[in-house]
Amino acid sequence: MNRRYFLMGSAALGTALASPKSSSGTVRIACVGLRGRGKSHLQAFTTLPNVDVVAICDIDQSVLADASKFVEGTGKKAPAPYTDLRKLLEDKSIDAISIATPNHQHTLQTIWACQAGKDVYVEKPCSHNMFEARQIVAAARKYDRIVQQGSQSRSAVALQEAVQKMRDGFLGEVYMARGLCYKWRKTIGHTPEEPVPAGVDYDLWLGPARQHAFTKNRFHYNWHWFWEYGNGDLGNQGVHEVDIARWGLGVKYPTKVSAMGGHFMFDDDQETPNTITCSYEFDAAGKKKLMTFEVRHWMTNHEAGIHEFDESVKSNTVGNIFYGSEGYLAIDGYVKYETWMGKDQTPGPSANQGGDHFGNFIDAVRSRRRELLAAEIEEGAISTTLVHLANISYRLGRTLNFDAATYSVTGDAEANRMFTRDYRVPFVVPKLV
Repeated sequence: MNRRYFLMGSAALGTALASPKSSSGTVRIACVGLRGRGKSHLQAFTTLPNVDVVAICDIDQSVLADASKFVEGTGKKAPAPYTDLRKLLEDKSIDAISIATPNHQHTLQTIWACQAGKDVYVEKPCSHNMFEARQIVAAARKYDRIVQQGSQSRSAVALQEAVQKMRDGFLGEVYMARGLCYKWRKTIGHTPEEPVPAGVDYDLWLGPARQHAFTKNRFHYNWHWFWEYGNGDLGNQGVHEVDIARWGLGVKYPTKVSAMGGHFMFDDDQETPNTITCSYEFDAAGKKKLMTFEVRHWMTNHEAGIHEFDESVKSNTVGNIFYGSEGYLAIDGYVKYETWMGKDQTPGPSANQGGDHFGNFIDAVRSRRRELLAAEIEEGAISTTLVHLANISYRLGRTLNFDAATYSVTGDAEANRMFTRDYRVPFVVPKLV
């Protein structure tokens, strides 16, 4: 952020802190990144009471136009359209923004918004690397903003109940958790370099990433499979299950991380692994706890009856399993859990009920109470670091010994260098802590 925008942000911050939203006031929100997950943001915020989507932002003019038509179709006034988020943030009447852009933009855009006095709902993973995970939390604290990560599982009533039962000892000693992300994903093939499509501001899309010629595989959705922009399926679908596993175990940072895998079957442009197995070791008040996470890109079985939360997708298995001394608990997708108790695996308590993660964010914005957030940014950032550490372990081909006190890998300078990236000016994530 250059000096002009930083000063703008500081001024807006003073205004926002001087007049926080009342419990009944209308929240004026802007949605940033309007394709894919961004459509869900628009749909959610346009249906919440006393919430107005007053601005939208995307680097693709066709996507921007479709989003504007959608909002108008709900019977509401057309939102102000922007291509450059920094221009949008000059509007002091905007209370909050939601971000559904590619991963490599999340932290910088959140920091810009915090500096401009806006609250933020940012999609998972909240950071592209370890350095950013610290800076996004520092920005929320420094500018006293309400910042929620889009880990919607944290708002599901059934999952909250499941975690509380484990806290209360229902499963006995819970010593291990597994996260499963088995999704049927076909090859992305090879795409050539070509001119940037009309109406696309590719420079803004690249943002902090290095300059690279445009290809279709590096653009809509498939950017997930390139290290410059995404974090593989571990940081895409998988971060949900990583977060649930850590939440259920009641742990924070791991002491040891090891990951191995590869890109199997396909000859295509994908850089990230399509199959990876990650292992984490935690010291929980002197007791060892284990966590594993798997991405499987093709054929799979449905462990513990888990399948994709959309029952029409029978080929996918997405969820978690927790193992305790008295039984085990399976989470299916985002909203359902079941238990089996004892040696005979007798069915125990179960529940199937979701929640409103967007509504939870708006409630916190109105009340100015950070503790109301189901996935406050610090929790989101810790889970995101588990993604980054596993990817570093995979890329280096060795186990990492992580020291949370120093936020570093012990005795591994090469791993520590991978905590950050070379940022393309002027899209530089500032060091706040």
